[in-house]
This record gives sequence, C-alpha cells and structure tokens, in this order.
Amino acid sequence: MKDFINILRRFIPPYKSRMLLNFLFNLLSAIFAVFSMALMIPILEIIFGQSRDVMALQQWTFDLGTIKNNLYYYVTFVKNEYGGGYTLLFVGIFIILMTLLKVGFAYMAAYEAVHIRNGVVRDIRSQLYSKVLRLSMRFFSDERKGDIIARATGDVAEVETSIMSSLDMFLKNPVLIIVFLISMLVMSPTLTLFIFLVLPVAGYIIGRVGKSLKKVSREGQDKMGVILTVIEETLGGLRIIKAFNAEKKMDEVFQKELDGYKGTMNRLMSRRELAHPMSEFLGTIVIVVVVWFGGTLILGNKSSLTGPTFIAYIGIFYQIINPAKAFSNALYSIQKGLAAMDRIDMILKAPITINDKENAKTVQAFKNQIEYKNVTFAYEGKAVLKDVSLVIPKGKTVALVGQSGSGKTTFVDLLPRFYDVDQGSITIDGTDIRDLKIHDLRELMGNVNQEAILFNDTIFNNIAFGVENATMDDVIAAAKVANAHDFISETEDGYNTMIGDRGSKLSGGQRQRLSIARAILKNPSILILDEATSALDTESERLVQEALENLMKNRTSLVIAHRLSTIKNADVICVMHEGKIVEMGTHDELLATEGQYFRLHRMQSF
Repeated sequence: MKDFINILRRFIPPYKSRMLLNFLFNLLSAIFAVFSMALMIPILEIIFGQSRDVMALQQWTFDLGTIKNNLYYYVTFVKNEYGGGYTLLFVGIFIILMTLLKVGFAYMAAYEAVHIRNGVVRDIRSQLYSKVLRLSMRFFSDERKGDIIARATGDVAEVETSIMSSLDMFLKNPVLIIVFLISMLVMSPTLTLFIFLVLPVAGYIIGRVGKSLKKVSREGQDKMGVILTVIEETLGGLRIIKAFNAEKKMDEVFQKELDGYKGTMNRLMSRRELAHPMSEFLGTIVIVVVVWFGGTLILGNKSSLTGPTFIAYIGIFYQIINPAKAFSNALYSIQKGLAAMDRIDMILKAPITINDKENAKTVQAFKNQIEYKNVTFAYEGKAVLKDVSLVIPKGKTVALVGQSGSGKTTFVDLLPRFYDVDQGSITIDGTDIRDLKIHDLRELMGNVNQEAILFNDTIFNNIAFGVENATMDDVIAAAKVANAHDFISETEDGYNTMIGDRGSKLSGGQRQRLSIARAILKNPSILILDEATSALDTESERLVQEALENLMKNRTSLVIAHRLSTIKNADVICVMHEGKIVEMGTHDELLATEGQYFRLHRMQSF
C-alpha cells in the first residue's frame, strides 16, 4: 500500500481539483445511499403493523432526531389521510428520489475519476518517452531494446489496467465505508463494534494471499521483455534467418520463452482469480455471523433494535460488502501493477549522466580548433581509448583508420557528448565541451553514419529532420548537392513519398544520399562521417563519395573509413590501434613510413 500511495503522490498533484470533486460526489452518493436504505424502515413498519404515529411537526434542523420525527409526521399524515397503500407509495417515491441522487452523484464521481486515470497514464507515457530521449547512449548499451519497448508499452498498459483502474475504488470505497459505518454506529453501536472485530480477520486473509502476487507479476513482465526482444531481433534479422535455414532454431527459442511466460502467467492468474471467490465466501461468513449476533440481541431483548431497523441495518451493512470486495480485487490488481511500475521506474529513475552544467556556456560558432587532451574512456571496465591527444584545426579533414575495435567510433562519439570522457578533456576553441550547452554543441555538428538512420515518413521530412521551418526549395537544393534529386523525382510522389520502415523502399545508396542531404540542409560547422560508403556498391559509392565531397567543402570533418581510397586527400590520417593513435600524417607520408597504414593499404590494394 505504501508503494501505491507513493505513486499517487508522484502523479496525482496536477489533478487535485478533480480529486476534491470526486471526494465530494462520492460523499454525497454515500449519504443518499444511507437515506435510501433508511427509508425502508417506515415501509417495513407499515407492512408489519409496527408503525408509530407522530402528530407534531418540528422546526427543520440538521439533526437526526428532527429529520426522523418530521419524516414520520408526514408518513402518519399520509397514512391517516389516504391509508396504508398510498403511504407505501409515498415513501417509495422518496426512495426512488434518494436512489436517483445516489447514482447521479456516483456517476459524477466516476466521471472525475476517469479524467484522473487517463491523465495520469498520459503523464507516465509522456515522462517515459521524454526520459528515453534524455538518457545517455551508455544506458541503452546495457539494456535490451525489446525490454525497453516492453516497459514503454506493456508495462504502462499494465499500470493503466491494474493501478489506475483501481484508483476509482480507492477514491470511492473509503468514503462509502466510513459513511455506512457511521450510520451503523448510530443505529446499533453494539452490533457495529462486533463487526469491527470480524472484518479485520477477513481483510488479513485476503492481504496474505495478495502479497505473493507482486513477485510473480515481475517475473511475467521480465519474460515479456525477452519475448519482445526475440520478435524485434527476428524482424531485423529475417534475411539472415532465412539464408541460414534457422527458422526452426528461432522458433524453438521463441517457443521456449512463450512456455516460460505461460507458466508464470498461469501462476499469476490462478492467484488473482482467487480474489473474487475468496472475498465472496468470506463476505457470506461475515453476513451470517452478523445476522446471528444481531438476531440474538433482538430475540434476547438486549438491544433497542427492532425487526424493521435490523433489516435496514443489514441492508446498509451489505452496502459495505461490495466496497470491501472491490478492495480485495483492487489489492490483487495493484500488486501486479506495482511490479510493472518498478520496471518503468528503472527508466524514469535512471540517472541522466549527460546533462548541462549549471551556468553552462552558449556557443554559436566554431572558430579555431578542436582539441582532444589526454582522453581516456572505458566501457564496462575495459579501456577503449587510452590517453589520446589530437588537435583538429578548423576547415581540415581528419581521417581515422584502423582495425575494428580500435576505438574510432568511440573517438568521434565523444565529441557530441554521446558519452563523456573518463579522463582528460575535449575542447572547442579552448572551452571544455562539458562546459557548453549540449543543444548548442550538437547544433554545430552533422552526422552521416554507416547505416543510414531514416524514419518511416516522407522524403521531405527525413531531409528536413531537425531543421525548423525548412522550405521545399531548401530541401531540393540540399538533395541536388547530395546527388539525390534525380532519384527522388522518379519516385511516385516525389518529395512526399513515404520511404517505409528505416527507408526499406529505397536502396542503400539512396538511403545514404538522403542522410547526406539531411546533413547538408543542417549546414553544420563540424562534420562526422562514420564509414559512410563502406556498405555500398561501386556506382552508389561514386555518387555518395561525390556528395560527401560537396558536403565536406570548407568544413571541419572527422571521417572514419575502412576503404583507404576514400580518404587519400584527407589533411591528416590517424591510424588507431587498441585505443591509441599509433601513426599520424598524410597519405603519402604514412606510406613512406611502411608502418601500420602501409600494411593496411597494401592489403586493400592486393
């Protein structure tokens, strides 16, 4: 319950006014529910011939005795004037009116609860997505993509169905129970005190069963994350699965995860389904015990209760049974929802390691040079860069070559602060990039990666991505520089053509040229190219290389390349090996030394 209250404290404050209205409407609904049951007493007294006549009308006040006296006065008047049949009709109309007010206020309370519930779920989704955008790349390196998707979809849905659907019960039921108990105390303190001794026993039994749900629920949600990971990897690697005839293997992996999920959910659901029959069984026991004890008091003349009053008392008590049963069902649901919220909080409460310093500096332009000063970076305790230093003057092209795993991509990823250095510093125009605003820093840079990262949107929106107020003329101009305009014009809808998931409707060279057009439109001062031509055929490479040369004119460029032919004209070529720059110079200078670069060049030439 403490965890549930903490969730409410975090997400309910924006909806305080609706909470207040919900409480008010539930209170009024409970009061009119008591009145509708209490009006059964005069009806029963008339039927059983026990009605008493009241001949004096008192002045109306908010006093129970006065209200009761005047109600009986009007019952006596109608009975004497029109007879018993009309009196029953008269009281019945009052019961209908009280019931109408009861259900009307109950609906208004539920209406407010719906807005609270949907608002809170929207806020959770909004916070989750915003946090995903702000977390560092290191966080996602440690997490399975399918598990993150499961938290953002299935776990949020579980919170909605489990916790938020129970919110109305927790807003309404305490009010109903308190009002009903006060009414019962007024009618018979002795019998009500006896009920106070019986109900906690039933509540304790229900609570003990509910406690075991949270752990099993957490297991189920973890397994769903694994299932989504398998699906995501299957869709991404379907070509390889078919090429290697691995359908059977992948199916076996998936079936194994499904069977594990099924077993976990069977245990969970079987315990949750126990909630209703257990609460109904315990409720019946309580009713029988209360009727026995109350009947004993009346038969033994040990109470002021009369038969009609006792029947009305039982009716009010029965009104408590439903909220109590709803409580038990809600407790089961909430345990499942809390497990989902724990998984969501792994994202919401994850520390943001890459953020702006207090009083971070703004930067509008790149003027002189980038400098890596004794930079060291480790990933999971393994050093990736070791005491690397390099100066990159403005307008120069610096190429990074070396074997896979030598630290090239990490080297360039540190510049836009996808990661932060462990030791040393990176400066732009003499200012440590950690002292600059992240938005301003990244605004200076444009990226073209080995895998063109595109979105399931139009060609226009993919090129204009991240550039506000881009016009069609701007986009077309960028596409022409990137050698993309011709193939775009040949598509069905031109620049309004949808390119499919990750640009699946386009070839590799076309996707890469759209990426270059996007970088051209941004017009960055610093350009980062990560093996932008390594996955292309010869014709596509020629077009892309020409587009890259257009893009790199008069810009500071950091280029990662495996094909040495693409970086022969770089101002400086840095050869990296095991996290260090082991050679540095121009293409001709490095060939003359007959070192690592010479061997790489000879292997590619061969």
